[in-house]
Amino acid sequence: MQSNLVNKKIIVTGASSGIGERIVWHIAKNGGIPVMLARSVDKLKSLQQVIDETFRTTSFVYQVDLQNENELTTVMKQIVTEHEQVHGLINNAGVGVFDYIKDMQWQDVERMFQLNVFALMRGTQQLLPHFLKHQEGHIVNIASQAGKIATPKSAVYASSKHAVLGFTNALRLEINSDNVYVTAVNLGPVRTNFFATADPEGDYQKNIDRYMLDADHVGKKIVFHLFTRKREINLPWWMELGSKFYQLFPKGFEWILNKQFKRK
Repeated sequence: MQSNLVNKKIIVTGASSGIGERIVWHIAKNGGIPVMLARSVDKLKSLQQVIDETFRTTSFVYQVDLQNENELTTVMKQIVTEHEQVHGLINNAGVGVFDYIKDMQWQDVERMFQLNVFALMRGTQQLLPHFLKHQEGHIVNIASQAGKIATPKSAVYASSKHAVLGFTNALRLEINSDNVYVTAVNLGPVRTNFFATADPEGDYQKNIDRYMLDADHVGKKIVFHLFTRKREINLPWWMELGSKFYQLFPKGFEWILNKQFKRK
């Protein structure tokens, strides 16, 4: 058990499934107190019951549509009011739709930026004064390797995650003298229901199935680094290595991996 998590209250957005669910599980397993946010309150309550029975711990559930500014603002204020101190915020909720730019639907563009970027920024801004007041906290933003290397059919999704990286890096610099940590998590493809929306035909998943990350491994890794001064978590390692080569030799990298980039 990680002693630095015991009795720490940690907000997790998009907690009802996928990576968020596994993050919540490992927080509870290590003595932390998950504060779970999602639209599906039934899924949250089912998860709450399981972890409470398994780990004999306390957890909290809040229903919210993160794309609704009023709902998000109300819930964040409610959490701060109801809890003397919140120790962490993991901005995990996100969505992706893979389309060529010529085919993209504007409602998909707006949805990705509303959830991936604006909700993340808004929630962080609302909780930041609370963390600074207590001189303690950890903000973890789930970005993506796509934010470092854009590929065909991921223009909008990659743009949204590039925005998350920029926001996260600036936030870290702004509060680097305070006892509030800021971490970006850059992931390759993870085996979750994310692809039900991003890749409804399933072709991309078939092409990259052997390379997909396990959601439980990702959740465990994120929780392991909570309340440590970890700048970035990059998974898988070889994809992060590729992003570094891409920064140095972009033209050659695109030429070599042209076929792989078009697998979507």
